[in-house]
Amino acid sequence: MLKKIVHIFFIITGGTLGFLYIPDIIRFLNITEINWILSSYFGSVLGAIISFLLSYLLADYIVGFLKWIEEGLIKIPVVDLFFGSIGLILGLFVAYLINIPLQDISLKIVSEIVPLFLTIVIGYLGFQVGFRRREEFMNILTISRKERGRKQASETESEEKYELKPKILDTSVIIDGRIADICQTNFLEGTIVIPQFILEELQHIADSSDVLKRNRGRRGLDILNRIQKELEIEVEIYEGDFEDIQEVDSKLVKLAKLINGIVVTNDFNLNKVCDFQGVAVLNINDLANAVKPVVLPGEELVVQVIKDGKEQRQGIAYLDDGTMIVVEDGRDYIGKTIEVLITSVLQTSAGRMIFAKPKLLEKAL
Repeated sequence: MLKKIVHIFFIITGGTLGFLYIPDIIRFLNITEINWILSSYFGSVLGAIISFLLSYLLADYIVGFLKWIEEGLIKIPVVDLFFGSIGLILGLFVAYLINIPLQDISLKIVSEIVPLFLTIVIGYLGFQVGFRRREEFMNILTISRKERGRKQASETESEEKYELKPKILDTSVIIDGRIADICQTNFLEGTIVIPQFILEELQHIADSSDVLKRNRGRRGLDILNRIQKELEIEVEIYEGDFEDIQEVDSKLVKLAKLINGIVVTNDFNLNKVCDFQGVAVLNINDLANAVKPVVLPGEELVVQVIKDGKEQRQGIAYLDDGTMIVVEDGRDYIGKTIEVLITSVLQTSAGRMIFAKPKLLEKAL
């Protein structure tokens, strides 16, 4: 394609030169039999033919030279090329302003040759100044950008405080199911992001040969359908994946950093990893422990003793939130609803454990 353009350029240039100068050559040779119009057309055709023949000899060299220039320009960094071009344009403009008064001088060498020389020299100097001082220009632009950024930061600081970050759900919190109830109560604001690799993991669990795993995976998919279809909350599926990372937890952390999101989980290990890498995390188990009713030693509760405990004569009961109550001497009351008096509360890594004794025994004493 470039070679054809070179041929066309030679033909047009040769035809134009022939049209302009071959009539003068004919008049110089005193050939008067040919009038001016015919000589002009003849010169145009002759010049086009000569240039066309020359283009076959020079086209390969010209194309090679143009490609050499193209490769050189491609290798130059964009910043260097930009500031060099700006300097060249300013240099040519200054040369133009300087050359205007020189056009009025009658001396031909001053009015024609000097402007050409000044244009080349000042254009070259402008390019060199723009190219070599590019770092200083970049610093000036950076400083002005930082000043504008400070002004905008002071104006938008209050808005940024209340920016809602996307919440990224992991597999464990979806299978758990409580996330749907939390979303329904509007305690979880912002966009709910469900990565595609989490959906694939859920589908893999739902297709497992193990009955328990299969039921857990299907429940997780049902929870997602409920969140997306029944709840008035924005749900977004993240289609991207991190093929260089194998573990799903590591992909979640990477995604949270990428979109400045918050990981929602009830996985203790993932929680620790997020804390270590500076990623915000919401743990459903922490939320559940935080909203459990506060009970203190000496308070009275009405509970149903369900089963016997590990120690002799102990009975086990549960609060509505699942907190276990160890009832001393409660084995005789299995299957009955009784009043108990709290004796102590023990906080463990697995949650709270409450120790109590039947109020009937307290009254008997």
